[in-house]
Amino acid sequence: MKNSLLYCLAATSLALSFFFERAPEASATARATSAPVVAEASLLPALTSETAPESDPSNPPATKPTAAELAASRDSLTYNYYAQTLGLHLAFNENKDLLRTVTDWIGAPYSYGSNSRRGTDCSGFVTRVFHEVYGINLIHSSRAMFSNTKRVAKAEMQTGDLVFFRRGKGPIYHVGIYLKDGKFAHSACNGGVMVSSLNQPYYHRNFYAAGRVRAAAAADVAATEAVAESAIASVQ
Repeated sequence: MKNSLLYCLAATSLALSFFFERAPEASATARATSAPVVAEASLLPALTSETAPESDPSNPPATKPTAAELAASRDSLTYNYYAQTLGLHLAFNENKDLLRTVTDWIGAPYSYGSNSRRGTDCSGFVTRVFHEVYGINLIHSSRAMFSNTKRVAKAEMQTGDLVFFRRGKGPIYHVGIYLKDGKFAHSACNGGVMVSSLNQPYYHRNFYAAGRVRAAAAADVAATEAVAESAIASVQ
């Protein structure tokens, strides 16, 4: 029995001495093998930056838009807004001041004898628009306006011409501003300032004539030329 215990103790002692002798060698080996991994990892950024492909010259980075391009983009958005609000197909060379002013007046209520955005009749609306857009002072009367305009054939109407209405052989009783596409802006007693079509049965039946204010026509030509020059400049 004693001999068996002695053999067991001796075997245990040999095993422990072997373990403590090998453990430092194992830890040293681990340290030795881990160092190159760290060094290799530290070199990766440098290698990546050296071997990274250069930027593709056929696909240069985007440049900022020029002032002319920004102005053209704003004009495009503005014309699209007027087109949607007024129900028109615009060529983007129309008198922008006229379109803006008419748009600002849309929805003003009807008020006989008045010419403000709180209320206006048809001739009052026309006088205000012509004053704001062209600097022209018209008489606050549809019949007086008719007497002071140059007659224009219905097929030759242009933006800014006046359209006059009368019932049968009666006097002229209504006036509006022609826009385009057969549509005109006016202040109607049943809805205030709006855009209507000359093809609507009521206006088609009572349409009498179209007239052109000479000074306004000259101003429109100048405005169209200015828009054209601006478009050319933006392209260049």
